[in-house]
Amino acid sequence: MFKTIIWATDGSRAAQLALPYAKGLAKATRARLIVVHVDEFSVGKSGGYSVYVDESEAQAAIRKQVEGLRREGLEVSLQTSRELMGGAAHVIADIAKQEQADLIVAGTRGHGPVAGLLLGSVTHRLVQIAQCPVLVVPTNHSTA
Repeated sequence: MFKTIIWATDGSRAAQLALPYAKGLAKATRARLIVVHVDEFSVGKSGGYSVYVDESEAQAAIRKQVEGLRREGLEVSLQTSRELMGGAAHVIADIAKQEQADLIVAGTRGHGPVAGLLLGSVTHRLVQIAQCPVLVVPTNHSTA
């Protein structure tokens, strides 16, 4: 059923909770897994800076995860991008379209409606614009 699955990750706990679903589905269907990470940045007086202070640590951790997935026998690749804040969902959706993905797996931090409106939600926007199904894993869901 699935030939290509995207796991969208920003390195957060929410994204980590979505990984077992992406991995499990990829293993079960022998699908190719593409890990997508978007470094969102904002522009200030001294130039552009990553939205997340620990961006370099997050990228290193994601690369380690990709290597671990390869050791588990998955066909996996990593695609990264650097985009202006607010553009991550479009980058993920574009990669999914380019790669002809059958599914995008993403976590959500579970912001309420007001916080989601104020802070924005990559996952919420992704559900609206992606051309393939999006599996959203909430932070209050346990895989155990």
